[in-house]
Parts: sequence; C-alpha cells; structure tokens
Amino acid sequence: MNSALQNLAGPGKPLSVELPDTREIEGLRRSGVARLQDARNTTLSLEGRFDLAYNAAHALCLAALRRQGFRPSHRYIVFQTLPHTLGAGPEVWRVLDKCHQQRNIAEYEGELDVSERLVLDLIQACDAVRIAWEHLDNPGASAPR
Repeated sequence: MNSALQNLAGPGKPLSVELPDTREIEGLRRSGVARLQDARNTTLSLEGRFDLAYNAAHALCLAALRRQGFRPSHRYIVFQTLPHTLGAGPEVWRVLDKCHQQRNIAEYEGELDVSERLVLDLIQACDAVRIAWEHLDNPGASAPR
C-alpha cells in the first residue's frame, strides 16, 4: 500500500482505507473516457465542455485512488494525490486544482467564467491522466508522442 496515501488516511483525514471494487473502478474509468471524448466536441458550449472535461478528470482520478484502496472524503483530494496514484506531475494536478476551484465557484456562487484556453488545458490534463491509466495496464508501452 502506498505510504504517502496511507499517511492521509484515518479519522479526521481526507482519505479512508477501502478495498478496491473492480466494477466501480472500471465504471468510473469508462465514464471518464466517454466524457473526455464528449468534451472535445467543439459544437458544444464552452461551459458544457468544461463540465464534461472536469467530470471526466474527476472520474479518472477517483478511479486511480480507488484502485490504490482509498476513498476520499472531499472531491479535491483526488487531484492532489495524483503524484501517488498515477505519477502525474504538477503540470497536470495544478490545472486540475485550478479547474476544481472554478467548478466550486460555479456550483456555489453561480458564476462560471471559463476561457477556451482553460478548457483546452483541462482536456490536455485529463488526457494525461487517461494516458497514465493506459500505462498502468501496459507498463511496457511507449509514451505517446
């Protein structure tokens, strides 16, 4: 079990230990991949594409955390634990964290102000998460160019 994640688990901490559920993990993964594909559809509104890409990223990151045997108590922790679940660097999780903050403003204050650049960065970060998943399943696969 990942010791960095284990340190975040316990009463009053952001993670709890829970055995992985293969059906749940694969369902989250399928949902994430489908939403990511839909987020690329430029005929949709920018706000709709943001929602799809954000929810795709969250589903894929949650699946990665669940695969490690943990359940989060807060949404944001799935992005912050990416270095430990998928080996993602700050160029990925910082974008996802920024989008999480933007999503919260939209959800709780009713103001969603996203740019094309932010949506493209979000899709790119989500794609990096998807590719990291593929490397978990095929560790010998070469990185995409």
